[in-house]
Amino acid sequence: QVQLVESGGGLVQPGGSLRLSCSASEFAFSRYSMKWYRQAPGKEREWVAGISTSGGSTNYATSVKGRFTVSRDNAKKTLYLQMNSLKPEDTAVYYCYTYYNGMDHWGKGTLVTVSS
Repeated sequence: QVQLVESGGGLVQPGGSLRLSCSASEFAFSRYSMKWYRQAPGKEREWVAGISTSGGSTNYATSVKGRFTVSRDNAKKTLYLQMNSLKPEDTAVYYCYTYYNGMDHWGKGTLVTVSS
């Protein structure tokens, strides 16, 4: 069974940085594109960033472009999201996601709170 486990969330001041990680297991991580999503309190879950199998292609939501960087280490089966210049509106639970074997797979999420 695919397992995705996010970590690295926490409380950070506006303008600060965090790096999220998503550790994957039980599937051929290097063969699948990966995505980050987030869900703010009272809002719909939204796509944040995506990365190709090799990591050579990335894309971002307009709201995070230039501040967030998605990357992956296929040898470690780990997905990352480097978040810089954080804003209060970035406060959300962040989830990693993949579509594998005909199904959506989500981690349980990690909470990021941006507040002074």
